[in-house]
Amino acid sequence: MTDVAVVGRAGRPREVEGAFALTLAAVAAQVAVWVLGAFVVSPTGFEELRGETGQGDAFAQLALSGGFLAVVSALWLLLAARMRAGVNWARIALTAVGVLSGLFFLNSLSMDGFQWAADGGVGDLLLTDLLPDLLVAGAIVMMFLPASNAYFSATRRAGR
Repeated sequence: MTDVAVVGRAGRPREVEGAFALTLAAVAAQVAVWVLGAFVVSPTGFEELRGETGQGDAFAQLALSGGFLAVVSALWLLLAARMRAGVNWARIALTAVGVLSGLFFLNSLSMDGFQWAADGGVGDLLLTDLLPDLLVAGAIVMMFLPASNAYFSATRRAGR
C-alpha cells in the first residue's frame, strides 16, 4: 500500500483529530461568547450600543460585527479542515493566528486588568475571554506532538 493510501485513510493520528476537535470547539466558543456579550450578559453590547448610537445604528453595528465573526469563523474552519487533511501551511497559519489571538488577550489584560467575577471567582473571565484561547492553545500543542509531526511529514512526502 502506498504512503498516499495510508495517509488518506486511517493514517490520521488521534492528535490531529484532537486538534481539529479543539479548533471546532474554539470557534463554537467564540460564537457563543459573541452572542452572550451582545444579547445575554447584562449590560449587553446591544444595550450599550443602543444607548450610545440609537436603535438603528446599534443593529447595523451588531450586524457588521456578526458578519465579520462569520467570515473569520469560516476562514478558521477552512484552515482547520486543511490542517486535518495534512496541509502543513494550514497548521502553521492556525498556529500563527492562535498565538496572535493569545497575545491580544494578554494585551487586553494589561490594559483592563484582571476582572474578577462578582462572586470572587474567575467564571466570567473563563466563559467570556479565556476559553476560546485555551482551546486554541490546546489545539496548537496537539498539532505539534510527535505523531502529528510524523503525519504532516508523511503527507508532505506523499505530495499532498
